[in-house]
Amino acid sequence: MLTLLLYVLIVGLVATVLFLLASALFGRSEELGPLPEGTTATVLPVEDISGADVRALRFQQVVRGYKAGEVDWALARLAARVDELQTQLAEAQATASARTGGAERP
Repeated sequence: MLTLLLYVLIVGLVATVLFLLASALFGRSEELGPLPEGTTATVLPVEDISGADVRALRFQQVVRGYKAGEVDWALARLAARVDELQTQLAEAQATASARTGGAERP
């Protein structure tokens, strides 16, 4: 019985050492190093958000996906910009309609 317990402990110790060695040598297979704690790579311009800006968005990954605060922030900014553009479009359509004097209506 003592021999079996000793065997299990030695196998566990060897497995732990091999795991730590492999982790140190191969890392986590990341292309870039991790961001410093409390920083983010999520960037959007203050004004004139374009499609390219949205496609270039990157969120910090955490254990269960992306950092929710960053995603919420980006979605709020994009929603505000969409609302702004819809308002501008409605104003432009109203101006165009007023200029034509409603002549486009049947």
